[in-house]
Amino acid sequence: MTCIDESMTIFKLNSDFIFPDPTQAEPDGLLAIGGDLQIKRILLSYSMGIFPWYSDGQPILWWSPDPRLIILPHSLHRSKSLKRVIKSKKYEVKFDQCFDTIVELCSKVERRGQNGTWITDEMFAAYSKLHKAGFAHSVECYYKGQIVGGLYGVSLGGGFFGESMFSLKSDASKICLATLSEKLLEMNFDFIDCQIPTGHLKRMGAFEIDRKEFLIRLRRTLDKPTYSGNWAPLSSN
Repeated sequence: MTCIDESMTIFKLNSDFIFPDPTQAEPDGLLAIGGDLQIKRILLSYSMGIFPWYSDGQPILWWSPDPRLIILPHSLHRSKSLKRVIKSKKYEVKFDQCFDTIVELCSKVERRGQNGTWITDEMFAAYSKLHKAGFAHSVECYYKGQIVGGLYGVSLGGGFFGESMFSLKSDASKICLATLSEKLLEMNFDFIDCQIPTGHLKRMGAFEIDRKEFLIRLRRTLDKPTYSGNWAPLSSN
């Protein structure tokens, strides 16, 4: 691991499973480039408050932003309209039934103000392996048997590290997030890491904390056992 630019603290990773101190990241959160997406490296990155995020044609980029956006499972805001939709039971929510499909749809569904996707083929393959290893999980929203929304992320200790979400019908991703929060609360999780601040998530109760506080929370939550394996038994019926 070497610093590639002395005027900027950006590190180039090698084959060793080592990351620099996340507090050395640039103001925009960029910390390191290179390395690979092996399961061991990705899990190490999350355990240090770091995650991969890059586009096709770029090297692998590793980030640790400051501030960080998180949601506490007990404080997710559910609007009156969302509560009515959930109560109507028009939608069914399942866990870990179609992980690869959820990641694929996250990469393809267009979002306002966003061009292209950061979910490269390399990222897709890496998170699919993480899912098979029991660390990455999907939440799926079904309407009349068809997937209409979903999200996925990584679980370590008492933290769920959200990666991406999508909706094909109004409120579908919100239903997934609300159901996930409810289940995580039951399992004594501490937080959902949303990584980058967005107005949409803030309206649902997400809030910003500085990186120092996030790393303190992260160290504490990693003392808890990881709820690994397939989460299908959490599915609502």
